[in-house]
Amino acid sequence: MAINVNTVYKTVLLILNKEERGYVTPDEFNKISAQVQLEIFEQYSDDLNQQLRVHQSDTDYADRVSNIDERLSIFKTFGTATYDAATVPTNPYFTLPTTDIYGNTVEFYRLGAVVHKDTTELQRLQRMEFYNIQKSPLTKSTESFPTYLFENEKLFVKPDSITSNIGVNFLRKPLDPRWGYYIGSVGQFIYDPTVYGANLINTGVNTLTSSITTPLTGGIIGTYNGVATTGETGVGLIVNATVSSDTVVTIDVVSAGVGYVVGDVVSIAAGLLGVTSTQVDITLTAANFNANSTYGSTQIELDVSEQTDFILRTLFYFGVVVKDPQIIQVAASQVQRDEINEKS
Repeated sequence: MAINVNTVYKTVLLILNKEERGYVTPDEFNKISAQVQLEIFEQYSDDLNQQLRVHQSDTDYADRVSNIDERLSIFKTFGTATYDAATVPTNPYFTLPTTDIYGNTVEFYRLGAVVHKDTTELQRLQRMEFYNIQKSPLTKSTESFPTYLFENEKLFVKPDSITSNIGVNFLRKPLDPRWGYYIGSVGQFIYDPTVYGANLINTGVNTLTSSITTPLTGGIIGTYNGVATTGETGVGLIVNATVSSDTVVTIDVVSAGVGYVVGDVVSIAAGLLGVTSTQVDITLTAANFNANSTYGSTQIELDVSEQTDFILRTLFYFGVVVKDPQIIQVAASQVQRDEINEKS
């Protein structure tokens, strides 16, 4: 279960504001939280290696090796490597997966087991071994005992007869946390819980009003909910429209749909906002999408058990931002005590 990014942000602001330590903007929080998440994530491997060398309790919930492995399991995934023979014909290789078996775009972090046809695990070798064992008929790689060399994020597989069906188990990098927001009527930051997607249209109040290119005429004053639109490349965009005069309308996105791109013209058909109204056209701009706005949120992907540590580490960095050595000292001291307790 992920850590709620809104809970963390509100908690950190509460602590800072209660002591009048200063204010941190959402953009600063997003950058700092990405750093904190990566620090905790990268520490898992070292912690696991350390715990494997000491005796473990077999009591439920107290096995530290199992607990660390559970935290890592969030990021364990599997994908298919792509064969590439055209670039280097004399030394073909496989490129690492960029999507997992669920079709999600992922960023590779650390390599695990490499398998052929889901049944045979390849042996990983260093460069000298990889080439030397090919010289002897007794040791050279075969499809029953394949090997690979991993360099420059490429898999060089032997024997050369293997050109497909290479699966890769790996750890993906966590997605950067994002506290998405929009500006309220008095300039306040309002949390946007919609799941972030770079190519998703911003969901919320008044999000498409400024993009109207063919205005309303002959509309009937009122609120029109769940209005379907027609478009070019995308489907599924649903809006609420508020008509305040026969020519003025505000457009709120209820459902962003999928497949839309910058420059698409989406339309509300004639008659949907009034008996005599003309068609309303909306031309999508870059600012209408999450990637070019502050809309859309991404939760902190770490296990919820890491929430306290995450907040403490975030406060440490915020102490640097607001130049308060007391916050830095208290947060760093608490993090150190927790780490000693977990590893002792």
